[in-house]
Amino acid sequence: MQKLNFTEIQAYQETLKDWSLKPDYIEKTITFGSHSQAFAFLTEVALLAEKVNHHPNWSGVYNHVTIRLSTHDINGVSIKDIDFAKAIELILA
Repeated sequence: MQKLNFTEIQAYQETLKDWSLKPDYIEKTITFGSHSQAFAFLTEVALLAEKVNHHPNWSGVYNHVTIRLSTHDINGVSIKDIDFAKAIELILA
């Protein structure tokens, strides 16, 4: 797996709206209408993570969820993180 440099990560800015793009990770915070909605979202992401064998760092407090993606083996962002973020956006749509 190849680590993307920050310029390569920024090339996905249009695709990953509302994601914070950093040199070593990408991150998004989502606010839902209720704790139940946030938990349902986390469940869907957990099932996706198992399917693609790529697991996010995340936190959930009441109706707020923060997801941080990075590829731990390379200590940075790979195309796997970009693809996972895109899949998360489809869940949110």
